[in-house]
Order: sequence, then C-alpha cells, then structure tokens
Amino acid sequence: MSIVESDVKQVVLGGGPFGPQEIKQIVAAVSEDFTQYRTLRDAVGELESREERSPAASVRLGVCQYLLGRYSSAIDTLKQGDGGALAHYYLAKCHFAQERFEQAIASFEAAKGAGYNSDDCTLSKAESQRMSGHPESALATLDALSGAVEQTAEYLYQRGATVAALGGNTSEVVALYERAVEGDPNHPGALFGLARENDRHGNEDLAVDLYERSAQQFPTYMGTLLNLGVLYEDRLQFDKAQQCYLRILDQHPNHARARLFLKDAQASGDMYYDEEAQRKRDRASQVLNVPVSDFELSVRSRNCLQKMGIETLGDLARCTEAELLASKNFGETSLVEIREMLASKGLSLGQFATTKPEPEPTFEPEFMSPDEQALLERPIADLNLSVRARKCMIRLGLNTIGELLRRTGDDLLECKNFGVTSLNEVREKLTAQGLKLRGD
Repeated sequence: MSIVESDVKQVVLGGGPFGPQEIKQIVAAVSEDFTQYRTLRDAVGELESREERSPAASVRLGVCQYLLGRYSSAIDTLKQGDGGALAHYYLAKCHFAQERFEQAIASFEAAKGAGYNSDDCTLSKAESQRMSGHPESALATLDALSGAVEQTAEYLYQRGATVAALGGNTSEVVALYERAVEGDPNHPGALFGLARENDRHGNEDLAVDLYERSAQQFPTYMGTLLNLGVLYEDRLQFDKAQQCYLRILDQHPNHARARLFLKDAQASGDMYYDEEAQRKRDRASQVLNVPVSDFELSVRSRNCLQKMGIETLGDLARCTEAELLASKNFGETSLVEIREMLASKGLSLGQFATTKPEPEPTFEPEFMSPDEQALLERPIADLNLSVRARKCMIRLGLNTIGELLRRTGDDLLECKNFGVTSLNEVREKLTAQGLKLRGD
C-alpha cells in the first residue's frame, strides 16, 4: 500500500500487521496532509474505547498515543503489550520525550536485544546520551557504528548534533546537516539543526524556509515550531506565529512557553497601528533632536549649556528651571532667553523631565580582579539564551555580558517580542554567574 493510498484509520483499527513499515505510512500520511492528524486522533479514541484489547492491540495503541504526544498514556499502554521489540523501542521513545534519558537508554538496549533494528537502537541511544549531557559518550557510540549506516541521514544528523554539543567547528556541523538533508530532504532533525545554525548566523530567510520544511514533518519538533513562531513574529506575521504555538498546544495543552508565546503573538497582532500618530511622534522627535547651537544665544547662555552637557532641545525640555538656575553664572536673563527659544518650537522647560534617562553605572576595570574583567568581557552568546532573548540582545546592540549588566529589566522589556518569560530567563542565566541586571 502506497503512502498516498494508506488509510490511517484502517492501519490503526484494522487487524493487519503493525510494525515499522505501517508506522512510517501513518507518519508519511500526516506529514503529507496534516488534516490526517484528526483522523489519527479519532481512530486512537475509538481504539481506546474498546473494552478488551489483545497485547498486540495495546502495542498498536501505545505507538499511536506516542505519535499524538501522549507519552504517559503511551507508557501505561505499552506496558500492557506483548513485551516485544516494537513495544520496547517505543517505550524508549516515550522515556526520551519525557527527558528520562537513562530509562530511554535501557529500553533502547532492551529493544535491540529483542530484535529491533540494531542501528536504529544505537543511534537513538547516542541521542539519549547527548541529550543527557554526555556528548563524549554519544560520540563514542556513533564511532562504534560502521558500514552503510554511516551514510544515512539519521547517522549524519546525530553526528552533526553531537559535534555541535561538543563545541566543534560550525562548518563541520553544517556540512553534516547538509549531507543529511541531501540523503533525506524531509529529515526533521537535520532540517531543524540546519535552520538553527542559519538562524544563529543571521540568515533568517533560509532559516525560515528550513524551519517550515521541518514543521511539515510529523511528529514535529517542538523546538521547530517555537523558533519558527518567533521568526514569524519578527516579520510581523502574527497569524502564522499563532498557528505554530497552537499546533504545540494541540498536542501539549500545558506547554508553558507555547502558552506565553501565543499570548504575546495575539496581543501583538491585535495592536492598532496609528500611522498619523506615528508621524506626529516622528516630527516631535526631529524637533527634540535640533541642536541648541542652531539658535542665536548669548555667550553666557551658550557657555552655561555647554558646561551642563545640554546639546539639543530635547535635553533642555528634560531639564527644569531649578536645575538651570543652580548652574553658576546662569541667571534670570538667560532663563528668559531659553524659555523664548523653546516656546518658538512649542516646547517648555521641564516638559519631559520625567523621561530623563538614568545615568549608566561606570565599570572601573582598574578596581576589578582579572577574573571579573574577563567575565564582563565574555560574549553574551556564552549565556546560551533562547532564540527570542538572543534576538533582543542583537536589537539592543549588546555584545558582551558587561554591556548587558548596564541595562535594567525595564530596558529589556521595551524590546520587541521580549516579555517577562525572556526577562526571567536572562536573570536566571546571570544569577548562575553571580551577576544581576542594573536595578535588580
């Protein structure tokens, strides 16, 4: 039966054979037409409602529950199965999805012992080792493989991801991902890895294309949908971003980040953009940036403003009369002159006094230890921030940890698509280094 002709409902509910080939048919059918996801879900619901199930039917149901992202239910169901290779393999996949990597490794070994494809089990074991924080062990597991498996898309992807986890050469990582995609243009992991590398290096158009291709595969990587949603928001495509987050929540209703990102995307999409108001703000900004040197002022007034560091009309509008009069040699005559100059542009002293920026703290390297200086000079990339938080750093022009520490939480929240979740993430990363944002 070809992929196009495959009847998802019949594969799930029928009494025919059920193994890796039939699972591939379900996966391919949903990837080709996502409306088949509902068919799969309905068929699983019908199979769940049957009062009596054979051990083989329990394995069939458990695998399908895994495909739907219902990992806890899948584990319970698979344990009622026949204890065969397929049951062990998908028990391992469920443990992996729930980040219980040691249990996943044990179940992959059990699946291998029960006769499941040895290369598939070994590659999955390597992925579990890498995700559990042991990329060296993962690389050793991959090195132990030989033969045709080394040319498969899954092997090339796992090797690329492992080299990346070890901090290896980016060019090598990208080359491995590209070879994987050449071998299998629909490999979700390789597409995701390649998209993420391009995203990190600012190739957003290519990253979006690769993320979209990865998102078409089933089951879809949650990271693919999250990162793609963020990129859509950057492009003001809020409807597409919401679709990404809703797809996650359809499978994982309690996914906290997807819920928060969805809320942000909905709020951004509902914002009313008043073009005339924006034009007025632009004109006002231009006036505030007019230098005071453009006006004919007395020598006394010009010298006083220069000493106070006042260069533009905006600087003056943020300054109060009391502050000017407190300056040496600045009297009532100069004050009248300044008032008239501002009035000619529709401004007044102290008009924007509440918006005066707080002075940034000065870092004095001579009073810091070499270790402290080195920490502040480290790139922000060393904090391993999420895509959303990292893009905010780029927009703000922040490159080092020292530059980040000069910002307050409110400064960061002003950045587009940066919310409380991202702020908490930044604070947690800094706290781990014994650091805090300004004002915290």
